[in-house]
Amino acid sequence: MSDELRLALDHVSLSVADLGVAKEFYTALLIPVGLELVGEFSAEQSGSVAFAGFGIGRKGQLWLAESGQQTPQAHICFRARTRAEVREFYKVALANGGTDNGPPGIRENYHPSYYAAFVLDPEGHNIEALCLEPEGANP
Repeated sequence: MSDELRLALDHVSLSVADLGVAKEFYTALLIPVGLELVGEFSAEQSGSVAFAGFGIGRKGQLWLAESGQQTPQAHICFRARTRAEVREFYKVALANGGTDNGPPGIRENYHPSYYAAFVLDPEGHNIEALCLEPEGANP
């Protein structure tokens, strides 16, 4: 993997007002890009607020923290292996309470092969799925 595509962040956290709603949304939303619910902690366990973590295997990379609606809202982009995963991400988001913020398509102003879709989650965070591979490429 080239250095330009290597992930430098270990994990991020979003603050949400309703962890139950957010957990349900993200559980469905992240399946197309290969992430799943990997951990949960109650406020008592964490010593502060309840958390739900999504990632691959045992590693949480996106954590939702029930500490109130975050303002300003955040923008997070997930890497998809194929353009079909981007389209599925978008479809699942809209079917589970997300709002369209840019349908799947090429964004040439970013890069000639930047294929992405954007949705707003139930609390207004701008969530994106991105694929830089051509249509039909095998991951």
